[in-house]
Amino acid sequence: MYFEPIPYEFYKYGTAYFWVHFGLVILGFVLALVTYLSQRVNPAPYGKHDQTAANWGPMIPQRLAHISSDAIPGVLWFALIFFLYSRDQSDKEIVNYVLFGVFLTHTVHRGIIHPLVMRYKSSKVALGICLGALVPNFLYHFLNANHIAVARYDKNYYYDLRFILGLLLFVIGFVINRWADWMLRSLRRTRGCVGYYIPYGGLFELVSCPNYFGELVQWIGWTLATWSLAGLVWTCFSAATFLARAYHNHMWYKENFENYPPNRKAILPFLY
Repeated sequence: MYFEPIPYEFYKYGTAYFWVHFGLVILGFVLALVTYLSQRVNPAPYGKHDQTAANWGPMIPQRLAHISSDAIPGVLWFALIFFLYSRDQSDKEIVNYVLFGVFLTHTVHRGIIHPLVMRYKSSKVALGICLGALVPNFLYHFLNANHIAVARYDKNYYYDLRFILGLLLFVIGFVINRWADWMLRSLRRTRGCVGYYIPYGGLFELVSCPNYFGELVQWIGWTLATWSLAGLVWTCFSAATFLARAYHNHMWYKENFENYPPNRKAILPFLY
């Protein structure tokens, strides 16, 4: 089977749309690097690390902040870019709509369902934390919606190994992420119980943050399925956040639980 390095048509080189898209991609890579370096030194002040949250502005309801930072850019903004900031809808192939649905499978759950069912330790979070997630999400979700709206994939791309393996990885990562979040939520079965506990079972035996590991697998799959720089830069930003956050969570567990399993890694089984 012939391997097409770029299995789609996109913006022509030199057009304004081309420079806007790939200029923002470059900005996205820079932001990913800055994010990792800054959060590796000081974790974002929410959840286990909310001691300095007061420095990030007024406190707002946690569920509202979560929905605003994830659902607005990940569902509403993503859909608007996909349907409005693109070529004619008649030019879209089924593969474009499949990718659109795959992305929304995650963002609808992450931005709407998850905040409504999660048992948060604190009912409030600093406004700055919400804005710190909202702004990058607008950038990266624009890029990915723009790509899958405009890219004219080859007609046989459904059978391309990149598309098949990418979707498979996305599903596997989604299941891992959902399972890990459910396990963390189940640690607080008793209403009003908001403390932290050592999770056990499944991937928790290998890493402290299988929820981050699962989502990272998802976005690696997304990058493979879309075969795009938009997908790659979003995965790099996600990895920057997950790797730094997982490190600090892992250290927090070890510092606060004397009997914490010593062989667990932070996010990557057997590696890190």
